[in-house]
Amino acid sequence: MISSSTVVNSVVAKLRQALARGQWRSGDMLPGQRELAEQLGISRPSLREAVTVLETLGLVRALPGKGVLVLDAEAAPQDPPSENAAAASLADVLELRYTLEPFIVGLVAQSANNQDIGQLRLTLMDMREALEANDSEAGVKAYIAFHEALFALTTNPIFQSVVQQTGNALKQSASMLRNSPEHLAARLKENEAVVRAVRERNSAQASAQMRQHILAEGERMGIQLNIPDDQPGQ
Repeated sequence: MISSSTVVNSVVAKLRQALARGQWRSGDMLPGQRELAEQLGISRPSLREAVTVLETLGLVRALPGKGVLVLDAEAAPQDPPSENAAAASLADVLELRYTLEPFIVGLVAQSANNQDIGQLRLTLMDMREALEANDSEAGVKAYIAFHEALFALTTNPIFQSVVQQTGNALKQSASMLRNSPEHLAARLKENEAVVRAVRERNSAQASAQMRQHILAEGERMGIQLNIPDDQPGQ
């Protein structure tokens, strides 16, 4: 039986090769999901995961309601990522999140207004509705939307460029999130604790709750994070 990760890696390789050949150039839109999935002989969920990988690599950008825009076809290398590289990238994703998100949410706790907090709570409501409906795909989208909403609340202009990479890294782990829908309730509970701390303007608590959340994500993914001994939240 072919694993979903093998299918996705194969699709990523084919699309990168097509980009390198100039089948689609910078500024072009990829064919619609249904058409492209049929061309490649794969399911649309597998295609979405492959597009997420390409987006993380900076080769395309998914535009809601419009499609997938090609950013830089000539930058697409030919070699598909190995399974070891994919596994390492998940650890890298979590290490990046552990480094940045607790600090970001601490800043947000100091500056967020009622409207900002309301927006965060709306994404949590989406997660809860997905949990109650047993809709894992909607749950993943709501989870990512929650963290992206946090990133969007940063007021430091330098962070604006940095959190773009964090958002891309979070999307890269989407396939792992989809493979563990049973953990959505735990993710919701942990993110609710983060928002409570933000609502209380408790910066230190918000940061601590986010660290705990990301460490828990590592445990759920079977990844041992390399955290310095002097870091809190272990």
